[in-house]
Amino acid sequence: MHKSLFSASLIALALAAPLAQAHQAGDVLVRAGAITVNPKADSSTVKVDRGGLAGTDLGGKATMSSDTQLGLNFAYMLTDHVGIELLAATPFEHDVKIKGTALGSANGKLGTLKHLPPTLSVVYYPLDSKSAFQPYVGGGINYTWIYDEHVGSRASSAGFDNFRASNSWGLAWQIGADYMLTDNLLINAQARYIDIDTNAYVDHPGLGVRAKVDVDVDPFVYMVGLGYKF
Repeated sequence: MHKSLFSASLIALALAAPLAQAHQAGDVLVRAGAITVNPKADSSTVKVDRGGLAGTDLGGKATMSSDTQLGLNFAYMLTDHVGIELLAATPFEHDVKIKGTALGSANGKLGTLKHLPPTLSVVYYPLDSKSAFQPYVGGGINYTWIYDEHVGSRASSAGFDNFRASNSWGLAWQIGADYMLTDNLLINAQARYIDIDTNAYVDHPGLGVRAKVDVDVDPFVYMVGLGYKF
């Protein structure tokens, strides 16, 4: 009985959804869901850029962990097919690890950092505005604000201090799709590639040096969630 009712509900939803009016000029879309930042994290070798050993190449690479947070999208439709969109999220936190350097005490978890990646994009919806299924593509600009950096306990015990990273400007590209469940309620899935480049620094007061590594974070960003059209 319950299975029959569930099947009947799915059929009714499938029949009703295509009649839902999709995006039109002047609409405001608010989406919320789980968003994951998965850094690609290519990096230069670790180099000493300050102190008596300045210019020394320590080798090795830096990596960053992934994180999932609450993602928020705010979009405004300029026309039936073109909109502007702002991506926001609760702060992401990443572990930064170093491996393969000549300075063995630097290898392992160097520290953690948090960041906010607001991204402003222009998006294009190619299908008829009456279609319940609305795929889109977009491109825009990202500003990544990095803050609350701190050295990990192991690195701290090895004498490292004052871990920090620079903020970043870069381009962002995305694909996604909305599916209108009703005239106002929708489900959404999206994927982005964001150009994030940062310089990470850490001091070793005992050696009187500062180490630097250039990190191309360049993450893929994935989000799934629900939305509401006003």
